[in-house]
Amino acid sequence: MRVIAVCAALFALTLVNLGGDARGQTEPASPATPTAAAQTPASFDYSDSTPTYRFFPGDEVEITVFSAPELSRTVTVGPDGRIALPLIGSVRAADMTAADLHDALIAAYAPQLREPELSVTPKTYGSRQVFVGGEVARPGIYAMPANIDAFQAVAMAGGFLPTAQRSTVLIMSRASGEAHVSQVDLSTRALRHGLPGADPLQRYDVVYVPRSPIAQINLFMQQYVRDALPVQFGFYYDLRGGANN
Repeated sequence: MRVIAVCAALFALTLVNLGGDARGQTEPASPATPTAAAQTPASFDYSDSTPTYRFFPGDEVEITVFSAPELSRTVTVGPDGRIALPLIGSVRAADMTAADLHDALIAAYAPQLREPELSVTPKTYGSRQVFVGGEVARPGIYAMPANIDAFQAVAMAGGFLPTAQRSTVLIMSRASGEAHVSQVDLSTRALRHGLPGADPLQRYDVVYVPRSPIAQINLFMQQYVRDALPVQFGFYYDLRGGANN
């Protein structure tokens, strides 16, 4: 009887916490669908202020050397961010624009050629992928069809699970060369306002949807209270259906 009394007290305390979290939750965590994603812009506006594309490993670049055509090559940016060319060897190309790489190659060929003249032309672009994990239907790696934001990435991953904390989605990026973590609100309220702060994702960004506090408590009840009890209760709390017998 003492064990049952202690367990009943724990359960009552947990229900109080659940009630408090439920009151603090301003909206239900409903699943997102591709239809909901269609309500947001499918692409972003492009203008003269849009940053110039920078090469990335996997991109294919055509180098045409007019003053020495035999040196012309179509090369692929390697995993180390470099390209290999005759006479000058390896040259860093990753994180450079076509104009930057042009100037770097001119400087590299200057000691070898009297008046080096060349062009740098992007040919194909490597895969642009993002990682989507956490409380989504299908966590995994997804190819970006265009510039997309975190909400659209979640939609590609099947949408949010009911246990998702949509207001504090984390974006982990190394686009600047250093690891950077930011937070974006993808709640229904933010969606109605056009998802302010949902910037275009960069290649290999990680979108992580954390578990809501209510779901954390429910998981605690499942793993550390109900399953560990010597007596199995027929009463439990289900996030999707409320209290059940």
